[in-house]
Amino acid sequence: MGTKHLRVDEDLHAYIKSERRDGETLNETLKRLLDGYSLTQFADDAAELDLEFSVEEATDGAVDATPPGTES
Repeated sequence: MGTKHLRVDEDLHAYIKSERRDGETLNETLKRLLDGYSLTQFADDAAELDLEFSVEEATDGAVDATPPGTES
């Protein structure tokens, strides 16, 4: 099988390296991290998240922000 070169930013590279197991190549790490994770699975995971919250709720009211479109 041939190979391809891929450019990633330093943050992503550092993340991938941090996920490496002993004796594992970066290629093997990427395969393991991405193996079988489909867009459908992502949608299912995202559906389980509670995305109905405000900045004020997330920060216990510490942020006093005006919601977009309500400026006077």
